[in-house]
Amino acid sequence: MADPIKEYDDMTPEQREAFDKDAKLREDAEQAALPYKWKQTLQDVSIAIPVPSGTRARDLEVVLKRKHIKVALKGQPALLEGELCKDIQVDDSTWSVQDQKEVEIQLEKQNQMTWWEHVVTTAPKINTKKIQPENSKLSELDGETRAMVEKMMFDQRQKAMGQPDSDTLRKQDLFEKFKKQHPEMDVSTKQLCK
Repeated sequence: MADPIKEYDDMTPEQREAFDKDAKLREDAEQAALPYKWKQTLQDVSIAIPVPSGTRARDLEVVLKRKHIKVALKGQPALLEGELCKDIQVDDSTWSVQDQKEVEIQLEKQNQMTWWEHVVTTAPKINTKKIQPENSKLSELDGETRAMVEKMMFDQRQKAMGQPDSDTLRKQDLFEKFKKQHPEMDVSTKQLCK
């Protein structure tokens, strides 16, 4: 079986762009077919589920567990139910009915350093490598988390362009400084960069 990552790496930039565009269209269609809309930050997942007009909280059965979710109108099949992609902080997660026509759920992620591929494990996955966090949300992060997210974003952009990531650039920079400090040494780039 062929390695899809190697095949992708062997594509020309134009082929990658076409492949990414097709994958994004397929992903968008799969997400649009879900009975809910969802978005995420590194800290939480927001879900919006349409319900019949006039729905009140007492008409709903909402169950939020560490690794499970269920949202249903009482006595009817679930609108959303299944094993969550990752663990949540149950005590910090909330739900409410907005304008008697939509259930809004806020799931607080247990691990606030990862992107979710989907809400429930039975739903189609999204490509988390293509996620671009909103800049306005980036400013709300603490310094260490923000620096890590910015590094991840830089590395993703570099990889997409076929360029070296930040760690490789840092090693190259250190190597160049070492060569300048020690001109008497004959060092081979190929030997040191392995």
